Amino acid sequence: MTSKNNSHIILPLMDKPAFIVFEGGEGCGKTTQAKALSNKLRKLGFPVVLTHEPGGTLLGNRLRRWLKWGKGVTTQTELYLFLASRSQLLSTVIRPALEKNYIVICDRFDASTFAYQGFGRGMDLNFINTVNSFVTDGLSPDLIVLLDISVEEGLARKKMKLDVFEREEFLFHQKVRDGYLKMAAADPERWMVIDATLPAEKIREIIWERVSRLLG
Repeated sequence: MTSKNNSHIILPLMDKPAFIVFEGGEGCGKTTQAKALSNKLRKLGFPVVLTHEPGGTLLGNRLRRWLKWGKGVTTQTELYLFLASRSQLLSTVIRPALEKNYIVICDRFDASTFAYQGFGRGMDLNFINTVNSFVTDGLSPDLIVLLDISVEEGLARKKMKLDVFEREEFLFHQKVRDGYLKMAAADPERWMVIDATLPAEKIREIIWERVSRLLG
């Protein structure tokens, strides 16, 4: 119930949805920045949904445990598990929120699949594009924030127990980073590349300047 004392407060009205994705290699700080943007938007009164991949749903969270901590998962199975998690997240969280003109912020989306399973694992990019397109059905982010950091510095930030991907060899992570930068260079209108070694506050300012323009 809304108090009469608060009836004068005018919240921002969204006449169109916005889909913002944070991407990057291990230790880049994307989760921290995604949460910071979500909190700022909520404080300003914007309707926001913050979610993540893999996960964000009951099914997705179970698949996440297999993907990050399971043993013996083949490259092909890994790809399909990520796609299954994405399909469920899109159907039950992302699309319903966008239909209500919410701002959806997602910590990783399909670019991670191209970066990790494509460039990193060496799977055919055209095949990944075909199966991923079936899952996303044309939905793509309005803005992709890539927090770029060297492999050495990114992995040095990881101090907790390492998951399947974090334990991969240096070359794998370098391929992932190179893949991200190639995708960003090919689509500069939607991708925003930020030096992840900048102070966290400075990164927040850079992101907000772009997001505020996106929201008009």
